[in-house]
Amino acid sequence: MGRRVAALDPVLLVLVLVGLLMVPLFLTGLSGNNASWTVQTAVDVLDVYIAWRLARHPDVTGPARKFWRAVIIACCLSAVGDTYQTVLSYAGHGDRISVVQTAFVVCGMAIVVGATLRHPLGGEGRQRLRLWLDAATVLTGVAVFLWYFLLADELSGHDAIDRLGAAATTVVMLLIAFGVLKLIFSGTAPFNRFAGVLGCVGLAGTSLGASVAGVLFGDEVDPQVMFLVQLFPCLIVSATLRLQLVQTRPVDPDRDRKVGQRPSVLPYLAVIATQLLVVNALRDGEPDLRTWGVAIGAVAITALVLGRQLSAVRDNEHLLTELDQQREWFRALVQNTSDLTLVVTDDSVVQYASPAAERVLGLAPSELVGHTLHERTHPGDMATVQRHVAWQTANPGRSLAAQVRWRHADGTYRWLDLISTDLSDNPNIQGVVINARDASETRALHDELERQATHDSLTGLANRMLLQRRIDESAGAADGTPVSMLLIDLDGFKAINDRHGHHAGDQVLMMVAERLTGLLGAGEVAARLGGDEFAVLLPDIGPEAAATLADRIATVIAAPMMINELWLTVGASVGTASGRPGEGDRLLREADAAMYQRKHDRKARATSLG
Repeated sequence: MGRRVAALDPVLLVLVLVGLLMVPLFLTGLSGNNASWTVQTAVDVLDVYIAWRLARHPDVTGPARKFWRAVIIACCLSAVGDTYQTVLSYAGHGDRISVVQTAFVVCGMAIVVGATLRHPLGGEGRQRLRLWLDAATVLTGVAVFLWYFLLADELSGHDAIDRLGAAATTVVMLLIAFGVLKLIFSGTAPFNRFAGVLGCVGLAGTSLGASVAGVLFGDEVDPQVMFLVQLFPCLIVSATLRLQLVQTRPVDPDRDRKVGQRPSVLPYLAVIATQLLVVNALRDGEPDLRTWGVAIGAVAITALVLGRQLSAVRDNEHLLTELDQQREWFRALVQNTSDLTLVVTDDSVVQYASPAAERVLGLAPSELVGHTLHERTHPGDMATVQRHVAWQTANPGRSLAAQVRWRHADGTYRWLDLISTDLSDNPNIQGVVINARDASETRALHDELERQATHDSLTGLANRMLLQRRIDESAGAADGTPVSMLLIDLDGFKAINDRHGHHAGDQVLMMVAERLTGLLGAGEVAARLGGDEFAVLLPDIGPEAAATLADRIATVIAAPMMINELWLTVGASVGTASGRPGEGDRLLREADAAMYQRKHDRKARATSLG
């Protein structure tokens, strides 16, 4: 998308059009020295404007803003120098490049060199040191080539001022190109990769264009060709600035980090190229100034590479030491922790088991690896495991806790607290990491507290809270399913308490609870509401069956009981009520009313018979 927008940018289109029009204008002689310097000055002014826009762009970071301010100053100095040369050209003195123009351009480019060197390169310590050593290595290689192909001859020429000016311009331009490339590879460049490479091409063209043209066309180069050689790289630089402005976007730290992690091959290419240049220089025979310069450069670049490698070796040794320490720390932690760590595949096959497997499950880690966890999961917990797996599949990378039972080596099941995290996307894990802790004692305590909270401590029957919970659960049944409630109150129990004591009364209550439980089927709940009052919840039981069961309960409870070597008897008044699920509270009230009515009727009959 960014390239499409750049391709449609009107400024870029105008620059391309100007470049295309310059070819016929200059080659046919329609334009000359005056037009060349005029275009050059206009391009400089455009560079100043674009750099100013970049420095004020809202998505540019603080360090990048400082860099573009330096570029503004450099472009201004170049514009002043080229304007001066343009004035000289129109005045008839523009056949030779002025020292003033050269000085302004070199100063401006030197400012850009400083900006590239001062721009933060990322990293720290030895990492930053290696970056500077890489920079020095490439710089030395560039200097060697400049010396061999350009500077040695330039310095030995007759027109020293012109040659030194050209050499200075060349060195500064190539230093900028080098700095731009290093910023690209460092991952902190204030410009994107494509714009940086294109800028390097333009800068290299401004410095080496004339030399390359001399090599290609000989010493007598057509002035019209030289005009094009000088202007095209300047247009490329302007297009680069405009392209960066069009494609500037908010900083992406992840993208910059990935770019910064790429090692630069420039130092190694510089070493290889320098060594080849040494071989070529020695073929010329007797060593001269050029050969000695290349030899000194080769020694310097070798020393820089050795320094870089020594720094890398020390870092590697330090890194290996840290890795050994971390590996030992991890091994000690895993071997001595009481928690079991597992890595399993998507189909629950164990890939890794920590040594804690023996403490938690009584198995060696090798006995778990290659086997599925489903083989050890309690059948009653499989539904929980399936829900757990389904949730984790829908939420990769997130942790989830669960509590399940796994089979121990002794055949019993142990409750385990699990925390699992799906790290299948991690190339170093490629599985689900499970941390398991033995929760058997905690679960036993939890179950005991739950039982104490929901059961009567004397009889072991459900208490009022558990009865209410079962009533609420029955409300979820189908509307056509009947439900009945029995309410039981013991007759004569107070007399046993008063005559034989509370201990005997407690034994009577326990005996009644035992007889009551023996009469109930699956799903039917007996509860002690308090004192000598009991209740029975009968799901799926209609009025007739409830009445029959009530009569049977009254008969069974009335049977004599052997308590402390004495035969004791109590009666039972049983009230019944029937209805539909969801009417538990009403049934409880109606059964209570029916129980008191039966108790009143029994007393009335006893009074009439007496």
